[in-house]
Amino acid sequence: MSTATGSRIVVTGATGNVGTSVVRLLSQDPETGSVLGLARRIPDSSPPRTEWSAVDLASEQADLAEQFADADAVIHLAWAFQPTHDPATTWRTNVLGTIRVFEAVAAAKVPTLVHASSVGAYSPGPKGHAVDESWPTHGWPDAAYCREKAYLERALDTFERDHPAVRVVRMRPAFLFKRESASEQRRIFGGRFLPGPLARPELLPVLPDVPGLRVQALHTDDAAHAYVLAVRSEVSGAFNLAGEPPVDADMLGEMLGARPVRLPRTAARSAIAAAWGLHLLPASPHLFDAVLRLPLMDCTRARTELGWRPEHTAAEVLEEFLRGMQQGAGAGTEPMKGRKVG
Repeated sequence: MSTATGSRIVVTGATGNVGTSVVRLLSQDPETGSVLGLARRIPDSSPPRTEWSAVDLASEQADLAEQFADADAVIHLAWAFQPTHDPATTWRTNVLGTIRVFEAVAAAKVPTLVHASSVGAYSPGPKGHAVDESWPTHGWPDAAYCREKAYLERALDTFERDHPAVRVVRMRPAFLFKRESASEQRRIFGGRFLPGPLARPELLPVLPDVPGLRVQALHTDDAAHAYVLAVRSEVSGAFNLAGEPPVDADMLGEMLGARPVRLPRTAARSAIAAAWGLHLLPASPHLFDAVLRLPLMDCTRARTELGWRPEHTAAEVLEEFLRGMQQGAGAGTEPMKGRKVG
C-alpha cells in the first residue's frame, strides 16, 4: 500500500487515448509513488515513476491479482472497439475481461476502483436538457458498445454490494478527443484508409445535419484530470464528464465554414449501413442509432464533489482533433501511432 514515497496506481488500457493522458498526469503528481501501466503491447519509453506490464484482459491466463498486489487504486480503462462485426470478440475483452478486473481488485484487496463507464451506458434521453447520474443506464441494446457498457454497470452494482470495503467510482465521460488520438480514432471509426486531409474545411462545402445528432465532447486530458481527482479524493459513485456547449451541425458548420444541409435519419443510416456491410466503415449503423438517442449530461456533481472543471470548450477540443487528423497526429504507443493517409 502507500508509503511515505507516495501511492501505487495501476492503470489498465494504459497506452490508449485515455490511458496515455491518465498515466502522464499521474506520473507528474507528487502524491504518486509509482504507476503500473497494463497493456497488450508495451511502449518503448516510460514517463517518470512508470513501469509497464504486458497483459491481455481477454486471456483467462492473465494473473491480474498479482498485477494489482500492493496497489492503492486500480483505474480500469481497457476497452476494445473492434471488430464491430464480431461482438463476441469484444464481449470477451470488454465484459469478461472487466469482470476479471473486478474479481482481481477484490482478491488483491485494492481499496479503490475507478471504472471507465461512458455516456454510452445511458438509456435514450433528451437532447433539449441535460440529465444527471440518476438517469437509467440500460444503454441502446442494438449497439455492442452501449450494450457492454450497460451490462458492466449492472456487474458493478453486484460488485459494490458484495465488496463494500472497496470504494468504487464510475466515470461516464462524453466522446473524448485530443490531437494525439486523431490517427487512432480515424482508424477505429472511419477506417484505416480514410484520408485525414478530408478534414480540411475547403473540402466540405456542405455538412449533413441529421435530426438528433447533438452530442457532447470532452478533451481527453480533462477527463484524465477527473480520474486523478477521483483517486485522490474520498468520493464514490457515478460522475458525468462533458465539455460545453453541445456539439451540433451549426457548431461544426461554423467551425468548418460549411453550410448545414438537412439529411433524413434514414438516408444517413442507410449510407452507414451499406459502408459497414461492405467492411468499408468500422463504425456500425447500430452505434449511429445509439448516438442519435444519447442524452445530454449534467456535470454538476463532478464540479461540486470532485472540484472538476474542463479547461477546454467543446469547440476547442474538436478544432484540435481536426488539426490532428489533417497532420496524421499520434503518440508513441502502439494504439496511438500516427499515420497520415492521402
